[in-house]
Amino acid sequence: MIRESIEIDRRPEEVFAYLDQLDRHGEWQGNIVSTRVETDGPTRVGSRAVNRRKVPGGERDIRYEVTEHDPPRMVSFRGTDGPVRPVGTLTVEPLDGGSRSRVSIEFDLVGYGLGKLIAPLARRQAARQIPQDQSNLKERLESGV
Repeated sequence: MIRESIEIDRRPEEVFAYLDQLDRHGEWQGNIVSTRVETDGPTRVGSRAVNRRKVPGGERDIRYEVTEHDPPRMVSFRGTDGPVRPVGTLTVEPLDGGSRSRVSIEFDLVGYGLGKLIAPLARRQAARQIPQDQSNLKERLESGV
């Protein structure tokens, strides 16, 4: 399990509203090539999307769905197919009376079938990428996105 946190100089509601836009995750996650949201309406439990990601060996579609959704505090997701599936939770906590936020992620990659052999490598790569993605998130939000 990977656990990382970062503090952002934006209100929790603003941070969560940005995180809730699944089609914008590629703006701050470096390995996303494109995103296709498969469900209509606002993000909620059951919302589904496909991220085209750069992974070792090329690009791959990673399908996932939102499994918990508690704005502006928390969202959880899980991969729905493939040999290595993401599972995670993003939490947004208020700091300094709600004028700032702490964004925390708990993330893992679970292998199925032959994916059990690949998952440890994918986990190591994610452990390197997630701090950079959080830094990108902070930079975008603090620059006024």
